[in-house]
Amino acid sequence: MGFLDKLGKIDKAKLEKAAGQAREKLGDAVDKHGDKIAGGIDKAAQAADKRTGGKHHDAIAKGAAKAKEGLSKLDSKPDAGPGTGTGTDSPDGTAR
Repeated sequence: MGFLDKLGKIDKAKLEKAAGQAREKLGDAVDKHGDKIAGGIDKAAQAADKRTGGKHHDAIAKGAAKAKEGLSKLDSKPDAGPGTGTGTDSPDGTAR
């Protein structure tokens, strides 16, 4: 049983439609601003690393990588990862 089955009185079809619209809008935002978002993730990771004196560097780097992975999943353009600006899957412009 999925969580939507537990909602009861809430109209599941409307909720699913709203969720789909939200995913679409988020995907559009990532398409337009993915490079800026990825840059923000990098800046936040650097700031956290600096504030902790590098004590949690590995955990911060892992979290930033996961955040960027999630960002790329929201990208509706499968041939271009967020932040590349090259139209390929690799930051250096070569296909992976």
